[in-house]
Amino acid sequence: MFGLDTTLLAVILLAGLSAGAVAYAFMFNTISNERKAGRRLETIKKAETDRNVVKASRDRMAEAAKRRKSVQDSLKDLDEKQRVKDTRTRKPPLKGQIKQAGLNMPVQRFYIISVCCGLFFAIVAFFAGAPLWAVPGALLAGVFGVPRWGLAYLRTRRVKAFLEELPNALDIIVRSVKSGLPINDGVRLIASEAQEPVRGEFRRVVEAQQLGLSLPEATLRMAETMPCPEAGFFGIVIQIQSQAGGNLSEALGNLSRVLRDRKRMRAKVSALSMEAKASAVIIGALPFIVAFLVYLTSPNYIMPLFTTPTGHMVLGVSVLWMSVGIFVMKKMMNFDI
Repeated sequence: MFGLDTTLLAVILLAGLSAGAVAYAFMFNTISNERKAGRRLETIKKAETDRNVVKASRDRMAEAAKRRKSVQDSLKDLDEKQRVKDTRTRKPPLKGQIKQAGLNMPVQRFYIISVCCGLFFAIVAFFAGAPLWAVPGALLAGVFGVPRWGLAYLRTRRVKAFLEELPNALDIIVRSVKSGLPINDGVRLIASEAQEPVRGEFRRVVEAQQLGLSLPEATLRMAETMPCPEAGFFGIVIQIQSQAGGNLSEALGNLSRVLRDRKRMRAKVSALSMEAKASAVIIGALPFIVAFLVYLTSPNYIMPLFTTPTGHMVLGVSVLWMSVGIFVMKKMMNFDI
C-alpha cells in the first residue's frame, strides 16, 4: 500500500514537471519577447531622458549665447555712440563749452565780454609804455586767450566738484534701490538733495524724462554737459541694465567702487608727481627772480633788455623757449587715469 502511494506521488510529480516543461516550452518565446520589450522600453525611456537633458542644456547654452550676443551688440552700439559723443565732448562748440562750465549766458554775451577784455588789455599795454607791436598782441590775447582760459578753468573746476560728489550720489541710489524704491525715485532724490554740480546734472535727467525721454537716454546725455568719462560710465551702466537686465544695485555699487578707486589712484599719482611739479615751479620762477635781483643790484646792467630792440628780441625768444619747456614738463607730469 505504501509502495503504491509512493509510485502514485512520483507519477503525479513527473506529470507536473512534464506539464510545466511543456508550458515553459510553449511560453518561452512570449516571456523572451516580454523581456526584450521591457529592456527596449527602458532603453527608450533612458534615451528620452538623455534627450531631454541634452535639449535643456542646449536651450540654456542658446539662451546664454543669445544674452551674450545681446550684451555685445548693446556694448558695440553704446561704444559707437560714446565715441561720437566723446568727440563732441572733447571739442564742443562754444555754446557747449559755456554749458559745461556751468554758466548761463548766450554766446553773444561771451563775445562781448571777450571784446571788452581785449580792449582792456590793449589799453593797459599802451599806457604801460609797451611797444606798439605788443598792443595788437595784448588785444588778441584779451579777445581769444584770457576768456577761453577762464572758461576752461571753470570747466575743470566743475568736473572736479562733480567727481567728488558722484560716488556719494551713486551710493544713495544703490541704497534706495535695495530698499525697494524704483531707480527714478533715487534719481529724483539726488536731483533735489545732492550738492552742485551733481544736483544740476541729475535735475537735467529728471527734466529730460518729463519731456518724454527714457532714463537710459537721459543719462547718456549727461556726458554732453559734464565732460568726464565717469558721467558716460553711469549712462552706459543704466543702458546695459535696461537692455540686458541684471542686478542694478550691484552694478551701481561696482561703479561707485571703481570711481573711488580712480579717485584714489589719481590722488596717489598727484602725490608722486608733486616733487616734479615743485621742481618745475622753481625752475620756471628762477629767471624772473634772478632778473628782479639783478634789477635791484644793477639796474643799468639789465635795462637794455627792456629798452633796446635786441633786448626785446632776446626776451621774446626766451619767453618762447620757456613756454615750450613748461608745456613739455606739464605733459610729462600729467597722467590720464
